[in-house]
Amino acid sequence: MIIRPATDADGAALAALIARIFAEYPGCRFVDAEFPELKAPASHYRAQGGQLFIAEDAGRLVGSLAATMTRSPGTAELFKVYVAADQRGSGLAQRLFAEGEALVRGAGARTIVLWSDTRFARGHAFYEKLGFARQPVSRYLADASATWEFCFRKALAG
Repeated sequence: MIIRPATDADGAALAALIARIFAEYPGCRFVDAEFPELKAPASHYRAQGGQLFIAEDAGRLVGSLAATMTRSPGTAELFKVYVAADQRGSGLAQRLFAEGEALVRGAGARTIVLWSDTRFARGHAFYEKLGFARQPVSRYLADASATWEFCFRKALAG
């Protein structure tokens, strides 16, 4: 298992991973047009001053996590937090989070936020295990899945 910086060529494999994960949840649909950043995912996050990390197992893309700083001083945001079903519980997600956290700490982050589909309860428990707290706010995306998302926040220790 390796974790490496993404390339733009990873877009199709990442889209396929996200589509497989969405298929695990009733009513959660992957629509390619709703993810234009996957056409050139590395460039997309690099343009925001961040990075997308990819996990590969024997050449198969099995996980991802992107991290960027936000316009709010000292605050970073995580995106594209996905791990293939057969890799959950293996420690891979913790390794991806460590990569993302190290990146944003180095950029001066004191807080990390992320948004997660309300249907992803197992992921929410994992975020809380890592020290994230669910915030008293949600947002509606008006996408093909009629997605509502919860916000999670983690304060980084000095």
